[in-house]
Amino acid sequence: MEEQVVMSPEEQQRVCKELAEHYRAIISLLGDDPNREGLLKTPERAAKAMMKLTKGYRQSASDVISSAIFEHTGSRIVIVRDIEFYSFCEHHLLPFFGKVHVGYIPSKGIVGLSKVARVVDVFARRFQVQERLTAQICHSLAEALSTEGVIVMVEARHLCMQMRGVEKQGAVTVTYDCTGKFEQEEWRREFYSLIGKNSCE
Repeated sequence: MEEQVVMSPEEQQRVCKELAEHYRAIISLLGDDPNREGLLKTPERAAKAMMKLTKGYRQSASDVISSAIFEHTGSRIVIVRDIEFYSFCEHHLLPFFGKVHVGYIPSKGIVGLSKVARVVDVFARRFQVQERLTAQICHSLAEALSTEGVIVMVEARHLCMQMRGVEKQGAVTVTYDCTGKFEQEEWRREFYSLIGKNSCE
């Protein structure tokens, strides 16, 4: 079940102010002076940025999809590929980013193409792991649309692997999830071919 946090504008302002206080404390604990010129407004800027970068908590994928469903007029597969995304690894709160490729087989309706990208953002703009992000995008589209199958492939670089830990700069993590006809190899092969990939397996 999708979770959504509902906040009034006043509540968002209160949270932003409280976040800024925490950022000020973090700067001080790390050994710098939050009152020096270069950092004086940093806590407020960081708080506003974090509110925007986690706005997915305050959005609903089902609302996004239901606002633009149209009668299906015929297509074997609909694909929206190379959707850029940016998210935060929930283990270290460091960014991971990359591309999402989405395909679905329409049954009775299609969704506006921009809404597919917006659904990606709803789930990416939360603290995440790539595996769950992939599944959430896939199953939210499957639940909201009348389809014969949905497939989602995510390719991402993780700064928690590049900036710390093993520090492997070229590592790319690939995940996919699927429903319906895409559980059959022939349909997956067609999807991979259309997005210019050999396979995810």
